[in-house]
Amino acid sequence: MILNMDGTKPIYLQISEWLEREILNGNFESDQKIYSQYQLAEMFTINPATAAKGLTLLVEENILYKKRGLGMFVSNHAKQIILNKRKNQTLKKLVLEIVMEAERLNVSREELIQMIQDVNVEEAGE
Repeated sequence: MILNMDGTKPIYLQISEWLEREILNGNFESDQKIYSQYQLAEMFTINPATAAKGLTLLVEENILYKKRGLGMFVSNHAKQIILNKRKNQTLKKLVLEIVMEAERLNVSREELIQMIQDVNVEEAGE
């Protein structure tokens, strides 16, 4: 992953979101040790304090937990917490933006629903 350093999204948030994706993708399982702040700092060429802030955010959300002297580990319910968070925050916000834009363009709900149903994820990713 390459961090976006243009300032639109804080680096520590990008780090936490990247770690969430790694957990969702199965690259880290429950109770598995995750990268340290120093490993993340080296991987992404960032300040260790910035990496620590991203890790701390995940601890506060109960996605990670600390074992004193051993590091950070993935919590048992990490995947479900991430899925719920992304569904209830990120996805709802995106849907709201789409609905508002559709209204500005005089696109009916039925037409918008049809557009969503017609989306081919494989083609969109190319």
